[in-house]
Amino acid sequence: MSESFESQPYPLAIRDSSLASASGLLIQSLPYALARFGILLAASFICILWIVITFGGAAWLGTHIAQAFGWIWFIGCACAAFWIWSTLLRYALHLIECGHVAVLTELIVHGKIDCGGESMLAHGRRIVTERFGQVNMLFGMNMLIRGTLNAFHNTLDWVAEALPIPGLESVANLVTAILRASTRYMDKVIFSYNLARGIENPWDGARDGMVYYCQNAKPILKTSIWIVVLEKVLSAGLCVLMLIPAAAITAILPHSVRESAGVVSVFIAVLFALAARAAFVKPLFLIMIMTRFHALIEHQALNPAWVAQLDQISDKFRDLEQKARGFTAGGNPNQASGPAMP
Repeated sequence: MSESFESQPYPLAIRDSSLASASGLLIQSLPYALARFGILLAASFICILWIVITFGGAAWLGTHIAQAFGWIWFIGCACAAFWIWSTLLRYALHLIECGHVAVLTELIVHGKIDCGGESMLAHGRRIVTERFGQVNMLFGMNMLIRGTLNAFHNTLDWVAEALPIPGLESVANLVTAILRASTRYMDKVIFSYNLARGIENPWDGARDGMVYYCQNAKPILKTSIWIVVLEKVLSAGLCVLMLIPAAAITAILPHSVRESAGVVSVFIAVLFALAARAAFVKPLFLIMIMTRFHALIEHQALNPAWVAQLDQISDKFRDLEQKARGFTAGGNPNQASGPAMP
């Protein structure tokens, strides 16, 4: 286990993890939210164009040449779209989010962003570039983190003990699902933790971050409940709001598409709502989890008992520990293979 930081707490400028405080931090780092929204909005328009080309091309080929050609066209377009999303777009959004986390960490820890004359986007980009190896590792580390924490969630006896009335297993399952929802943010929270404490070994930071998460599962649950409820409410509201621009776009699409105007409008509204949710709503809740996490662990030492327990219940955690030891033996987190673009 890495050294205890109990005697070396990092001071926090912001400890309030409320929605109001998170909204203020999001506004202060708005350039990153707008950059993410711009990319996702462009991706939404490309998706609409892809639908027209894919279904229109498949229908034309199936009608004028052969049905098999229509299916080949459709499958080819679907595979191309999946590759672009799973590689290029996801990775670009990961880099942007890491840049956002970098400036948010400075706001939470120091209360300000020391850009040194740079723009906020350039400042975040520089931090991501300096830790490019760590950022790349984080992109592939997410499954290990989620796998370990999901194994931990399955062992939470206090969830059932908190609901002693027989027949409330479904409620306990709901609580566990809420806890799992918080794990979607943990890779970025761990990156923030590494930045706040200057940890160079990303595997070490991930291991310590998960141990701290387990030590503080109950208070994190309270924040996660708000996140799940608010996320559902805001997402539904965004879908309704986006029906207005979606209807306008549907009106200018080809006649063959407008024949299913209702379905098309709803689909476009969902696309736009997902873009707005990813750019503004999810970062809002990431900030809430980040702030709560930093405030909880500020004066805590790592508990070796949790390390032993995670070793027992999760092979992914054991794998992560091995990688941490291997990295310490001579790995270099800052080996960059190219420039980063937050």
